[in-house]
Amino acid sequence: MNKRVLITGSSRGIGKAIAISLAAAGYDIALHYHSNISAAKATQDELNALGSKVSLLQFDVADRVTVKQTIEQDISEHGAYYGVILNAGINRDTAFPAMTEQEWDSVIHTNLDGFYNVIHPTIMPMVQSRKGGRIITLASVSGIAGNRGQVNYSASKAGIIGATKALSLELAKRKITVNCIAPGLIETDMVSDFPKEIVDQMVPMKRMGKPNEIAGLAKFLLSDDAAYITRQVISVNGGMI
Repeated sequence: MNKRVLITGSSRGIGKAIAISLAAAGYDIALHYHSNISAAKATQDELNALGSKVSLLQFDVADRVTVKQTIEQDISEHGAYYGVILNAGINRDTAFPAMTEQEWDSVIHTNLDGFYNVIHPTIMPMVQSRKGGRIITLASVSGIAGNRGQVNYSASKAGIIGATKALSLELAKRKITVNCIAPGLIETDMVSDFPKEIVDQMVPMKRMGKPNEIAGLAKFLLSDDAAYITRQVISVNGGMI
């Protein structure tokens, strides 16, 4: 296949599930991690075992200069990405009156600024390759409906949705699709201590989703069968909204 995909935050959780799914489907992976090199190398070994060629990229998605330098270097060495999946993100939940400047800034800089920092340096190489492409962002049910205690997180994810829709219009004629996946409660470290009774109240299906249920959608959106799907926000949330 020889199609290469950059996935941010792909050493664990949803990003890792996506990376494994894509590697099994024949994609090569640019595997990004923030700081946990041991987890990144363990994931790299899993992807290599599936036959995928893997490059490791380390940066904080909020660090614009380092992100640009690292991505440009990787593209210089291996060529333009066919796909970019913006998965890395953080939450700092607290009631808005008690929210500190740092709690606001860290979430906005990571989740929303990360959209520009990661995707911007990949666009022109993708366009110039004339092979089309796929961009997938990860938002959240919180970005669609809002959520108590998550004003910062909801703002960042709603911003990603708006940016995704606008970028899709700019790139449609280039045969580059831009879509957004909006997960609900997914079994990851971010919600590991979420009480089951709350899950039962919030989710009609009465369970959390699994990372591979996000990965399956991402793999489809990268496929040729999804070439006419763009500007969409697809919720994966067990019927929450």
